[in-house]
Formats: sequence, C-alpha cells, structure tokens
Amino acid sequence: MNKLQKTIYISLLVAQGVVIGLIENMIPYPFAFAPGAKLGLANLITIISIFTLRKRDSFTLVCMRLILTTLLGGTLSTFLYSMSGAILSYFGMLLMKSLGPKRVSIIGISATGGFLHNVGQLVTASFIAQSWPVMMYLPILSFLGILSGIAIGIAANYLLRHVRTIRQFQKEQERRTKQVWN
Repeated sequence: MNKLQKTIYISLLVAQGVVIGLIENMIPYPFAFAPGAKLGLANLITIISIFTLRKRDSFTLVCMRLILTTLLGGTLSTFLYSMSGAILSYFGMLLMKSLGPKRVSIIGISATGGFLHNVGQLVTASFIAQSWPVMMYLPILSFLGILSGIAIGIAANYLLRHVRTIRQFQKEQERRTKQVWN
C-alpha cells in the first residue's frame, strides 16, 4: 500500500473509532451493579490497528481517537481516565502480541486489553482520589473487562478474516513482521 492509501486507512479507522466511542457514550450504563462499566466497543478499532499497522501508526491512531472523542463529547477527567486505560491496554496488547501466534490468540490479546484498560482507569481514579480502596472495584471490572475483551476479540477476528481491505493491510503487516495470525 502506498502512503496515501495508508493515510486514508488510518483516517477511516480513527473516524470509525470516534463514532463508535461517541455512540457508546450515549448508551446508558448497562451494568447496574458496576457503575461506569462500559463495553469498550471502540477498542475494536485498536485491535484491528495493532494487527494491520506498524506500532507507530497504531499508537498515533489510539491517540487521535482519544483526543477527538474527548473534544467531541468529553471532559478533561474523561480524557484522563480514557487515556490511562487506553495507553496501558495498548502496550499490554502489544506485549501479548509479541508472544506470537503460537502462544496467544487475537481473542486473548483483546481480553488482556480489556483487563488492563480497567486497571489503568482504576489506578488513575486512585491517584485522583488519593485513596487506594478504589482498587477494591477491580475484581468486578476485571471480570467485565475480560468478557468484553473476549467479545471484541471475536469481532476483530471476524473482521480480520472477512473484510478485504483489512485483510490486505494485515497481510502486508504479516509480511513485514514475519508473523502469520490466522
């Protein structure tokens, strides 16, 4: 793919991530027993970017998605929580991906991301509140984050196999990294 195609692809992924994030922000929290817990549907775009783009490009995509989503429908505090969760999740997923396709699946990588996103947000909440008991909320959010990560991983796996443009970018990335993810 040439530079223009890559730029358009990244722009489309960012736009999709922002739209999914804004729509998800409009949905009332589905878990009454876990206030603030959300499905994290925009992380589907992060997973796809990790498997189809270079690290620098996928990190740029995550940052752009966070900034644009905050500018269009968030506050400084939502940005801090989202950023801490997204950055920890992103680097954790990259670390898991580095184990290779023989040791971990796309679904496992996504579940790791769901778990670490909640850890990042709770660490930020603990820091802001200057109180570590906030971390007692981690078991509930971890369970929900892992379930959500599994669902998002299944969706990402499907998209990576069945959407031709995504598959083309994935094949090019696999050729560069010499790792084939099926």
